[in-house]
Amino acid sequence: MIWDVAVIGAGPAGLSAAFAAARAGARTVVLEKSAHPRYKTCGGGLIGTSLAVAAARIDVPADDRVERVTFTHDGRREFTRRYRPGQLVTMVRREEFDDRLRAAAVGAGAEIRQRVAVRGLEQDPDGVRVRLADGSELRARSAVGADGSAGVTARRVGVRYAQVDLGLELELPIPPPLQDHWRGRLLLDWGPLPGSYAWVFPKGDRLTVGVIAGRGEGERTRRYLRQFVERLGLAGLEPVHDSGHLTRCRSADSPLRHGRVLVAGDAAGLLEPWTREGISFALRSGTLAGTAAADGDLDGYVRAVHEHLVPPMRAGFRILAAFTRHPGVFHAAVATPPGWRAFTAFCRGETSFDRTLERRSVRAALALLG
Repeated sequence: MIWDVAVIGAGPAGLSAAFAAARAGARTVVLEKSAHPRYKTCGGGLIGTSLAVAAARIDVPADDRVERVTFTHDGRREFTRRYRPGQLVTMVRREEFDDRLRAAAVGAGAEIRQRVAVRGLEQDPDGVRVRLADGSELRARSAVGADGSAGVTARRVGVRYAQVDLGLELELPIPPPLQDHWRGRLLLDWGPLPGSYAWVFPKGDRLTVGVIAGRGEGERTRRYLRQFVERLGLAGLEPVHDSGHLTRCRSADSPLRHGRVLVAGDAAGLLEPWTREGISFALRSGTLAGTAAADGDLDGYVRAVHEHLVPPMRAGFRILAAFTRHPGVFHAAVATPPGWRAFTAFCRGETSFDRTLERRSVRAALALLG
């Protein structure tokens, strides 16, 4: 059998591609090396942009809905703001969220094959041959790579990265008194390392606590996480998960396709460079890739990514550069009414960083910060 679309990887990008392709009538198969539900190192915070895409196809399994945010600058200068209309960010556990996306893709007509490892891809005039770990092959007219930045398809397409960061994360079970304390509230700490920050995300009976900083600062990043956890009084809790991962953000000239193979989500290096938020980019790029693969308009995918996803990434690089030099200025700015409004608009999905930089006052401020 020759499939119309083969999707490698069953995270948000791959499952979005499968959903879009199958719904468009394409014979679609998804190949995933593990099995759902499975744990994934990820903060699990859905901003409005992610929620709009996900809620159109699944009942989002929310563990918390945040309306208050506490900000600190390396543990100091603490303040809390509340979004009076209500929800700012929706918190999910990736094992539940991804499994709902899997069920939606199956419901749309895609076939999901789990515990199937892909070893390589070859192309010929008729399509793509996917080599599997058991020695067999699968044929498709086109393929969507969504197996992460260290996966087979990123290497095959030749994805290049301008930024690589190390994220460390703990999943901490918490007793009822702490659940009450954190319910509806997240914490962001602008960190001591260049471009770094830490977070606490509430998820019912557990907290996701993590830090992220540039690769090459491994020991200092681990020390930052230890000190952050101790400062919050959480050091005595035994983590359910203690994990880390590298996030990779594509360079401006990095390819998005090679022949009949497209890459989406982390495999394409698509994420926001400052916050390192990737779920919204995975959902959107996967949908674009699945639609393009089903239609046979592979160049259309490249054009769509450059139109819709590259501009906010470009803006994110500019913001990260300023934040890296002056995190204290950012901390002070978000405490002001205009800064808080900009923060909430981004969280709600009402604006993006590229639209924010269209404002003359913002561009002037970034210019002053160098």
